[in-house]
Amino acid sequence: MSEQEKEQPTNLADAAAEADELAMRGAERELAQLRTAWDDELEAAARNDDFRERAVAYKAIGQFRFRQKLELLKRGFDDVSPACRGSALVSLELLSREHPGAVNSVRSNLHMLASRDDNGAVRRLAIVCLRNGSPQSDTLGMLAGMADDESQDESMRATARTVVAALKRKAGARNRPKR
Repeated sequence: MSEQEKEQPTNLADAAAEADELAMRGAERELAQLRTAWDDELEAAARNDDFRERAVAYKAIGQFRFRQKLELLKRGFDDVSPACRGSALVSLELLSREHPGAVNSVRSNLHMLASRDDNGAVRRLAIVCLRNGSPQSDTLGMLAGMADDESQDESMRATARTVVAALKRKAGARNRPKR
């Protein structure tokens, strides 16, 4: 079966999975076409009353590599559902791998989620997202404090230690003289 004869996805989750596959292959034109075809549905799902639909939409933003939807992702950070907050963070982490500006633009949101969210998984995801941003002193200080805070569970402390180490390596690489 040729690519054009391939069945079109029937729901947002399937379309997002296809978009992720296209992005990994570098098929930018096909990915752009899929984004256009599913843009309205993604927006509607992010505003759905059902948290499961919203979670799929927030995750889809990353799978579609939809950097233009960063404002929509920010709404996901404030969602009442930990599943939605987590899905928004998973998308941010994916979007920021190649574009650290995505993390830098929502750094204060990530600091709040990492330090104050009621859900441990959401807090860890926020910490992981910070790894992709610039190694700023406020972030390093906050994460170092979390890594040393014995009132935090060990997985949270370990995640914070790992991200601090990665950010320090990144800072060291920037400060080395170029040859």
